[in-house]
Amino acid sequence: MISVVKRSPLFYIGDKYKLLKQLLPLFPQNINNFYEPFTGGGSVFLNILAKKYILNDLSKHLISIHQFLNDNANDGKKILDNVYKIAIRYNLSRSFREDVVPQNLKNEYKKTYYAQFNKKGYDKLRALVNENKENNPLILYLLVIYGFNRMLRFNGGGKFNLSVGNVDFNKNVEKALLNYFSFVKDKNIVFATIDFEDFIKSHKFTKDDFVYLDPPYLIAGAEYNKYWGEDSEKRLLNMLDLLNKKNVKFALSNITHYKKQKNNLLINWKKQYNSHIVGSHYFNYHNNGKKDIKEVLITNY
Repeated sequence: MISVVKRSPLFYIGDKYKLLKQLLPLFPQNINNFYEPFTGGGSVFLNILAKKYILNDLSKHLISIHQFLNDNANDGKKILDNVYKIAIRYNLSRSFREDVVPQNLKNEYKKTYYAQFNKKGYDKLRALVNENKENNPLILYLLVIYGFNRMLRFNGGGKFNLSVGNVDFNKNVEKALLNYFSFVKDKNIVFATIDFEDFIKSHKFTKDDFVYLDPPYLIAGAEYNKYWGEDSEKRLLNMLDLLNKKNVKFALSNITHYKKQKNNLLINWKKQYNSHIVGSHYFNYHNNGKKDIKEVLITNY
């Protein structure tokens, strides 16, 4: 395992970064191939030592960013230079190299000055993507970094539809990017964008392979959970039973309780496996209060 926990440079909502100090000691010590059917922002795989990483997510846009960052891992300085050039061209805040937000704007909009400063440039970048004038994954990555809650969301018409967030490309983003580049540049990583069940069925597992799953949650209200229903949950749990029969080690992150809801499917299913309660650090973006949530890691080893 890795002693210093690294965060994904996507700062993805729902990311397991704050739970990794609890999760990592519960993972197998020796991992041959690491499989992640729901990769998301990637904070988990960035903290796993394995011979090979097979990473999947149904979001083609998200995987395109990962693939881009992975392909350019040896040119980290060039990527950051390009970020700087784009930020200058579209007049976006860029405190990782210089603070360009006027003091009068900071005084007038004490809590939202980044959003006020970045809005025009962000809207122009978003239009480039939505009008198919720019197919550069770096532009899409910047929309995530500067966007509301740093989400990656498209509407039914395929248009990126998030507004600007009150955020900045700062030193923390730069550090996370450099850590990502440093980690992936000498790793054997394969990306896929298919259904989780098809992903698992398409591979033959060997000794010391490990599958980590952080799927959408059946009873949570986040945007990325809305297409996940009982049928998806049942498919997932049945698939894990099949993995167990094949002696493939797996760990499943999920929640059993959320506010006044219970995931009875999961509660009954997990009785045959080992269940570890982990502390949750998710916040409600509407009232900044901690959610009433019970999160678990379920393992078959």
